Formats: sequence, C-alpha cells, structure tokens
Amino acid sequence: MATQLSRKRAVEEPTIPDRLYFKIGDVARICGLETYVLRFWESQFPQLKPNKSGTGQRLYRRREVELVLDIKRLVHKEGYTLAGARHALEQHGRRRGPQAAKPEPAPAPPANSPKLVQEADRRRDAVAATIGHVRAELREIVGLLTHAAPAIPPAPRPVRRRARLAPVPDPYNSLFPT
Repeated sequence: MATQLSRKRAVEEPTIPDRLYFKIGDVARICGLETYVLRFWESQFPQLKPNKSGTGQRLYRRREVELVLDIKRLVHKEGYTLAGARHALEQHGRRRGPQAAKPEPAPAPPANSPKLVQEADRRRDAVAATIGHVRAELREIVGLLTHAAPAIPPAPRPVRRRARLAPVPDPYNSLFPT
C-alpha cells in the first residue's frame, strides 16, 4: 500500500510546459491551486514576484512556477506554516545564492594570445566595415538632398476682398423717397 502511494506521488509531479510566460490561470492549473492562493502567496513570499503586462495581467516565468510548486510541497505535503516555508526557502536560497550569483569565471587567455589578437582584429574590422557602410549611406543621402530639384515656391494665395454694398441710384436725389 505504501509503495502505491509513493508511486502516485512520484507520478503526481506536474510537468511545466516549455513557454516563456504563464498567466495566473495557467499556473493555477499546473499547480492545482486557486488563483487567489497564488495572489496571497505573492504577498507572503518576497521571492515570488511575477511580472505584470500592460493590462495588469500577472505573467509568471518558469522559475516562479517552480517556486510555487516548492511552496505548495512545503506547505501542503511537508506541513510547514507559511512563515516556516518562507524561512526554509530563504535558507535554501542563501546556500545556493552566492554560488549561483557568482559563476566560476573562465580563465582569461594571456593578453598577447594569438587567439585573442585575432578575435580583436576581426571585431575591429567588422566595426570599421559597418561604419564605412553607414558613412556611404549618409553621403548618398546628402547628395540626394543637395542635388534635388529646387523647391517650387507655393502659389500666391488669392487676395480675398470683402463684398461691398453697391450704391443704389436715387432717381429723385432726395433723402426720403415719396
């Protein structure tokens, strides 16, 4: 009976799809939790900080989904309180943190190494070629602008004159017609 339970638990481990971002509903489905639990855990675990889209949608990365699964395992299966799970994750992060944050640097080749000199020459040539192309394009643009046909002056606007009242001839030359 005990072997059946351990096999079920081993099979129960959810698989995380190979995607860059997961919406909160996707994470809830993968982890078997409600969305409000994920939002609450965000306030309780400083390590759990999903990005937000322009519309405010929470976007979890793979490492955050794995963190949610770790929190769920600690709280639901191992019986930790939220404070205990937070403490356990902090301790786990401290043990791995300095090693993960500072990877072993590759030994630097000697400064006068032929391989290093060739790489530097290749990069310098690539940069010089790019700058040469940009200069040629700029010269071509300047040539087009200076040799362009002279601009046609805008047509003069017609002068608008106000309509005047035409005098009405008075046949009797009186102010008050009869």
